Amino acid sequence: MKKIIISALAILVASTVPTLAQTYRGEGREYRQEHRIYRGMTRGELTPQELRNLSRQQQRIDRAQWRASRDGYISHRERQKIERMQDRASRNIYRKSNNGRDLY
Repeated sequence: MKKIIISALAILVASTVPTLAQTYRGEGREYRQEHRIYRGMTRGELTPQELRNLSRQQQRIDRAQWRASRDGYISHRERQKIERMQDRASRNIYRKSNNGRDLY
């Protein structure tokens, strides 16, 4: 019984490792960008419209990542597209939180 449970856990871990390896970098970057948006909101650097636009952009990136990973493999071209979207979002976060407009 103990061997069956251990082998089942080993198979489960082995099957999830490749999936985690493909999406780890993008997810970490996405988390940092969402944190930058949250920080800009709490500091009052983002107006409500800017916050809404940046949130929508993050949702579009999430949707693109989901579409790319539907088949279980993210191709080189899909990864490049997602990274370009994240580059654009990062520039927008910087520009909108450093444009001199404050909420208060």
